[in-house]
Amino acid sequence: MEVVHPAPGNANGTLVNAILNHCRLPAGACINRKGSSETDYTDSSENEVGDFYVGHSYKEFKMSSSEALVRPGIVHRLDKGTSGLLVVAKDEHSHAHLAKQFKLHTIHRQYVSLSSGVPSPSSGRIEIPIVRDCNNRTRMATVSGINSSRNARNASSRYKVVEVFAAGGSALVQWRLETGRTHQIRTHAKYLGIPLLGDELYGGTKGLALSLLKSRTPVSCHALVSDMVSKLQRPCLHAQSLGFKHPHTGEHLHFSCPPPDDFTEILHQLRSISDHQSKSDHGLEL
Repeated sequence: MEVVHPAPGNANGTLVNAILNHCRLPAGACINRKGSSETDYTDSSENEVGDFYVGHSYKEFKMSSSEALVRPGIVHRLDKGTSGLLVVAKDEHSHAHLAKQFKLHTIHRQYVSLSSGVPSPSSGRIEIPIVRDCNNRTRMATVSGINSSRNARNASSRYKVVEVFAAGGSALVQWRLETGRTHQIRTHAKYLGIPLLGDELYGGTKGLALSLLKSRTPVSCHALVSDMVSKLQRPCLHAQSLGFKHPHTGEHLHFSCPPPDDFTEILHQLRSISDHQSKSDHGLEL
C-alpha cells in the first residue's frame, strides 16, 4: 500500500514523489525545511489542505514561505493503512477547482469498513466535533459541544450496516462523509462503540475481535475466528467510490474501486464463520 507523502522512514517512493516526477517538479518541493513529520501532515484535514488554494494560486503557494510543506497535486488524503481512491491534480486550475469542491462538500465519498460489533441503530448520521487527543497526539477524539475546544472541528458522517456477521460480532458498514476530518470514520466508529477491525489506535484490537466473535460462535468456529483475526494487519477501511466535477470540462465523474485482497479475505472469512455458525445452530453436521 503506497504512502501518500514523504515522512521520516518514507522519504522516497511515495505518491508525492511520483507526482513530482510526472510533473517534472524539483524533488525539494516536497521537503519541509522545519523537518515535518507524518503527524504534522495528518494534523490537517482535507479541507484545511484545500483552503489555501481557493484564494491563492499554486505559484503563490510554492513561493509563500520557505518553511511551507508543499504537497504538489494533493487535494485530500487517505489515512495511512486505508486503501482505495484518491484524486490528485496535475495543474494549478485543477487543484484550485477540486479544492473548492471539497470545501463546499460537493465531492461524493463512500467508504466501507469492517467493524468490531454492530452499531445501534443500524443506520444514522453522526455530527460531533473532532479534536486532537491531548493524551495521544497521533489520535483524534470526539468532544461534546459544551466541552469543545477552540481547536475542535465539526465532523459529520452517515453510516449504514450492509451485512452482519457472527450474530453481531462484526459488520460490514458503509460510510458517507459530509466533512473530511483527520481519522473521521475511525473516530466516529469508536464513538459508536464499534472500532474498526484491525484499528489498534482506536481500540479495534485483536483481543476485542476475538472476544466479540468467540463469545457469539460455537467452539467449532473458534479456529476459523483465530485464523481470521491473525490476518488483521491494518484498519479494515476502504475508500470505495469517489465522485466530483471535472475541473476543465464540468463533466460529473464517478469512480469505484473494489477492496484489495487483504480486505476481501477478511470479509470472506467472516462470511464463512457466519455460515459455519448457522449450520451449527440448525444442528447440521459440519
